[in-house]
Amino acid sequence: MPEGFDPEADPVCWIRNGSGLVGWGEAARIETGGADRFLEADERWRRLVANMEVDDEVGLPGTGPVAFTSIAFSDHPGDSTLVVPEVIVGRRGGVRWITTVGDGRPDLRPAPSPTAPGEVRYEDGDFPATRYRRAVAEAVRRMRDGAEVDKVVLAHDLLATTPEPLRTRYLLDNLSLRYPDCWTFAVDGLVGATPELLLRRAGDEVNSRVLAGTAWPRPGSTQRQLVTELVDSAKNRGEHTHAVRSLARELEPFCKELEVPTTPEVLRLRNVLHLASDVAGRLDPTLAENGQAGLLRLSRAVHPTAAVGGSPTGRAIELIDELEEMDRGRYSGPVGWQDADGNGEFGIALRCARLGEDDGGGSRARLFAGCGVVADSDPDTEVAEAAAKLLPVREALEGMR
Repeated sequence: MPEGFDPEADPVCWIRNGSGLVGWGEAARIETGGADRFLEADERWRRLVANMEVDDEVGLPGTGPVAFTSIAFSDHPGDSTLVVPEVIVGRRGGVRWITTVGDGRPDLRPAPSPTAPGEVRYEDGDFPATRYRRAVAEAVRRMRDGAEVDKVVLAHDLLATTPEPLRTRYLLDNLSLRYPDCWTFAVDGLVGATPELLLRRAGDEVNSRVLAGTAWPRPGSTQRQLVTELVDSAKNRGEHTHAVRSLARELEPFCKELEVPTTPEVLRLRNVLHLASDVAGRLDPTLAENGQAGLLRLSRAVHPTAAVGGSPTGRAIELIDELEEMDRGRYSGPVGWQDADGNGEFGIALRCARLGEDDGGGSRARLFAGCGVVADSDPDTEVAEAAAKLLPVREALEGMR
């Protein structure tokens, strides 16, 4: 068994509809931050795998050495992290495998079900909903007064505390059961279930699922009414168009082919409905072969999209820094996994919480939610939308399955 491996420890995870990767232990860790965090992480990861002796009999994306990755949203000094587990269990398309780092084979056995952490109590975070509403109103005022920004994405946080320790797997189990079509993830204390795929790279193929534009259930509303409201909303359609164009514009230089839908679909989740567009491309073979189109470098080019930053990007980020009175950390940054060949999947870290210990022996979870703000946004509506986006993690904390 790899040294220090504990199958009951909190895992790292990336799963969707029962397929994906789950890892335990820590064979290596890379930490970086700042404006060069993507490039530094890519260079250090490539140096690490270049010195590994790899025996990979499966030969699929996600076999061999894998780094579970969580990158900070902003260029501020931060806690971007790559974790290489000692043991990984993978499943995709009917194929299953186990990857180990080091000598020996792991003693994999069913772990006991994680216990509930007790009554969940909520309190204001660093940037509560009341101040968030004022920030949204100020952003709307500036856009109506001619500010050079078409859209800005503002977020706020909520603090949850539990009397007993909160295990990562408790959240993962509850989220994956209620949101199987989302990508459920856990990397270095950041746990969630995101509906948005920033990028998937498999050889010369690259894909993205862009989400922007939201509706959510309200008393008396039917599913059909919500779909009509979402599709017919000029605000939501415009917001979605900004996000898709942002992604396609930055990804296009890496591709010899790029397919961008002209009309979005509607993604239905338990808590919200989103406008969604699936973008697909084929990478330039020269860039793919020389390492310039690995997943981290592609993500550096497209992050932040208009779905989590705004448009135009530079001015929107300046407005976020000015109006958003908190540090997002790794919320709304890329999260997922990558292998030694630059393949992998990165989602956008949404519908998530950052877990930590509480002084009283229990746990603290910092939840995040944000919304796209445009000139005709209503601050009260944006606050309600953010509350709807907090529901997945709140319900998972409270034991709903």
